[in-house]
Amino acid sequence: MLRLNRYQWTVLFAAWLGWGFDIFDGLLFNYIAPNCVPTLLGLTIGSAAAKAATLYWTGLLTSILLIGWAIGGVLFGQVCDRIGRTKTLLLTMLLYALGTFACAFAPNIWVLVLFRIIASLGIGGEWAAGASMVAEVVPEKSRIEAGALLYTSAPMGLFLATFVNSQIAGALLPGSPEISWRYVFLCGLIPAAIAFIVRSFIREPERWQRVTEQAAMAKISELFTPQMRPATLSGFLMAVTALLTWWSCNAFIPVVSAGLAQVAGKTQGIIDPKAMQIMIEHWKTSTTFSFNTGGLIGTLLTIPAAKYLGRKWMFSIYFLLSAIAVTVTFGAKIPAEIQLWSALYFAIGLTVFGIFGSFTYYLPELFPTRLRATGSGFCYNVGRIITAAGPFLVGYVASHATNVLQGAFGVLFLVGFVPLLGLCFMPWVIETKGRSLID
Repeated sequence: MLRLNRYQWTVLFAAWLGWGFDIFDGLLFNYIAPNCVPTLLGLTIGSAAAKAATLYWTGLLTSILLIGWAIGGVLFGQVCDRIGRTKTLLLTMLLYALGTFACAFAPNIWVLVLFRIIASLGIGGEWAAGASMVAEVVPEKSRIEAGALLYTSAPMGLFLATFVNSQIAGALLPGSPEISWRYVFLCGLIPAAIAFIVRSFIREPERWQRVTEQAAMAKISELFTPQMRPATLSGFLMAVTALLTWWSCNAFIPVVSAGLAQVAGKTQGIIDPKAMQIMIEHWKTSTTFSFNTGGLIGTLLTIPAAKYLGRKWMFSIYFLLSAIAVTVTFGAKIPAEIQLWSALYFAIGLTVFGIFGSFTYYLPELFPTRLRATGSGFCYNVGRIITAAGPFLVGYVASHATNVLQGAFGVLFLVGFVPLLGLCFMPWVIETKGRSLID
């Protein structure tokens, strides 16, 4: 049962906001890519060339985001163990907010890439600060519940991104797709204001202050000592499997939904560009809403799974169900019916997305206080360098297929086998059920 005092709830809420806006800023591009990419490349929105370019650049920019995310995660993980959780949370939120805001003014695709890299450094750094802060402030008996609740901010961040895009691109400016995406990016500045409010209410965890006064500064090399190597390997293997599956699927939800909407629109005889754009935005909103709802429920389900089955069984079940959900969705010829696709994306969200609710408590459990942010940040983020290959390959292969939508389906079907690797890694996974945080 989650029993927290007022200050502990404040810390949890502050970290919740930081991670939620982290995801909000990180995934905004995926929603507006079908309009943003063709505009910056001088292509006609909705044309065959624009669709191919959108798939390619969505994959490439997602991979670049992941690499910057990994670098930021490792870098700010160390910074967090040195200067503190609260200061790092503020710094990283400001960085990703300003980087996303600047994307609205990009004159070409290369400047957009630069601003996305700046944002990605802050996005990667925020997670370790928030997860470590929550783990060190809440009572031991409430750590699993608090960690899972912290990660519910991820689907909420995606809900917000979906809402902002649908209101701007689908309601306010449906006839101006070439400029609506810039207004969506402007909303990325919202977390900057939240960051200053958060900083005024939160102090550094006493556990971190006590340990840092007595111990030497953390070094990444310590994660590979004989004592810490098993923990590092365990966290890394679980994180990289989940990340590769999630990013390869999630990055292309808006693109796949847009393609399916166009198929449905042609079947229904819709020829008016504005009406088609409204339909596309409706499909994107519906499928991403279902994916996020599944992710929210799946995140909360990690609580009983971890407490009663243990971490290893929890990971095994989620990986197995993830493989089934993805291969079923993209392995069969399914008609373009929005209700059916919403249900399929709900299943993917429940499993592929839901498993991430465990990392906010599992990774901090693996490392002692002086290495907690460094170790958690390393395991959760360095895998993104490997993960970066996934979205790029999906986008590259799909964009070069004769039928772009069918090409995307073929590659995403193969992604469904990635979670099975997680089952093969189970002998190296450390069970932390019943373990207290290590000082």
